Amino acid sequence: MTMLPQEIIRKKRDRKPLSAGEIAAFVSGITSGKVSEGQVAALAMAVFFNGMSRDEAVALTLAMRDSGDTLDWSELPGPVTDKHSTGGVGDNVSLMLAPIVAACGAYVPMISGRGLGHTGGTLDKMDAIPGYVSQPDNVLFRKTVRTAGCAIIGQTAVLAPADKRFYAIRDVTATVESVPLITASILSKKLAAGLESLVLDVKVGNGAFMQKSRDATELAKSLVEVANGAGTRTTALITGMNEPLASAAGNAVEVINAVDFLAGRKRDRRLEEVTIALAAEMLIATGIAGSNKEGVDRATKALDSGRAAEIFGRMVSILGGPADFMERPLTYLPKAPVEFAVAAEKKGFVTGIATRDIGVAVVALGGGRSAPEDAIDHAVGITGLLPVGAEAVRGEPLAIVHARSKSDAEMAAAAIREAYTIGPARPAAQKAVLRRITPDA
Repeated sequence: MTMLPQEIIRKKRDRKPLSAGEIAAFVSGITSGKVSEGQVAALAMAVFFNGMSRDEAVALTLAMRDSGDTLDWSELPGPVTDKHSTGGVGDNVSLMLAPIVAACGAYVPMISGRGLGHTGGTLDKMDAIPGYVSQPDNVLFRKTVRTAGCAIIGQTAVLAPADKRFYAIRDVTATVESVPLITASILSKKLAAGLESLVLDVKVGNGAFMQKSRDATELAKSLVEVANGAGTRTTALITGMNEPLASAAGNAVEVINAVDFLAGRKRDRRLEEVTIALAAEMLIATGIAGSNKEGVDRATKALDSGRAAEIFGRMVSILGGPADFMERPLTYLPKAPVEFAVAAEKKGFVTGIATRDIGVAVVALGGGRSAPEDAIDHAVGITGLLPVGAEAVRGEPLAIVHARSKSDAEMAAAAIREAYTIGPARPAAQKAVLRRITPDA
């Protein structure tokens, strides 16, 4: 019996549950083009208002996962795992996390995205490295994962093509914020990558898409329950994004920050807290660690021994980057012609940062996209961002802007000064990792 798209839409409009077969038929129509743009928009709006049960969300995730190619890593001699972040500012965790976890014996085929809105994209950061092939063919991708233990890349095969069309329509019909649709969109791509386990980093705060704790918790629970329902062992950490995670925001500048972190030259406190916590979570999910303490100890050892740095360098080299990148990153990464110190206008302590505005300032410099087709300037960005709780000295830098021109730098400097709140008393330190979400939480 043919399942008419309009009848499926009608059921969801009338708050009746959809069967797995109905959802699969509709997703098949999205992929083939037999379901019109108007029909996709109508179903999206019906889901936006009426929601989906866990079973419906699992069925949608699996149907979108199976709309294209799926990867198989069964030939690898160890567990296969990955992490997904909902996005933030100065969030370069993936660059350290993948090699740390690989150094502990897992395999991390990390299929990453580009920047979205005010948040940076892992793939854009990797593209700052000259020669690095961020979208390799399947042969090179598999060779890198097998040899280095990890690969940070963009989509190579047609993974979850239904999601690409569905998301584009949601984007222009004000239905992006639906939790079941966000869940299926994120997970369909990740599960198509053939993972045995997944850890989610759900950001909350003024620099995150989810600004309220309630909303972040709802999304994290949905992601964890649906992923486990789809057969992939998954947990989530809710982490704070009320200030940039690293002291750098941009592309090349975040790569330098990551290299310094891996090499032990400089590690931002909150960045280290989140990276090690996620690594421990991934090691527990793979069975490599039996407890959080063991996971933390293993991850810290992989980092401090230099093994993670060695793996990152090997991955860069196999994917076409310089063989001595870890030894000489500044030789290879692009450098902006203008460096501008943003002087604090008064003395005190940093009591707050409008984090989203920092991300927007990077986009305005050219380090992000206003439209999907925009080119990125990998050299521009912001470094030396003072964290919340740091002492501000009048006339001393709150941050350093790296820009293409003096006028661009001055515009970004004004935005940074506006984003910082300076008060007379040092605020209490905030934890970066706020909550752990498990299937039974």
